[in-house]
Order: sequence, then structure tokens, then C-alpha cells
Amino acid sequence: MCYGLTVLNWQECPAVESVPGKLSGAWVFKGTRLPISTLFENLAHGATVQQFVEWYPGVREEQVRDVVKFVADHSRYPHEAPVLAAA
Repeated sequence: MCYGLTVLNWQECPAVESVPGKLSGAWVFKGTRLPISTLFENLAHGATVQQFVEWYPGVREEQVRDVVKFVADHSRYPHEAPVLAAA
């Protein structure tokens, strides 16, 4: 059971998409097959946005920032939102 977590409606985030038959409908960065969960795993381990876009060339920095901003803007508890590490 999860307490205090915000459920996000990813359909409202223009930087991501979910396509049936593409990674089983997982939310991915638009135009890629990279799940957005990969971003949060990397940020949690201290990666910077710059490092992330270098490691995953199909993803644009603008998409990453849009996803993080979406989470921050829609979080029930602002302290839940990921913090972008400085480059």
C-alpha cells in the first residue's frame, strides 16, 4: 500500500506518450521507446539532465525538463517532486 503519493495523469504531459503495443503501453518520451521511469531512476542516483540526454540521445533536454516540471506542477506534495542536479 502507498500513502501520500500523487497519482499523475500523464495524458496531460505533452512530452510523453503511451502507445498500445509499444513497450506494453508504458509511458515513454514522445518519439522514443525510452520509459520515463528511466529518467527518475537516473535522477535518483545523482545523474544530471545533461548526463541523461548524453546517455539517451533520442531524448531532448526540453523533454526532460518538461517531464520534471509536469511532476512538480502536479504533485500534491511539492517535496515529492524530483530535483534536477546541476550540470
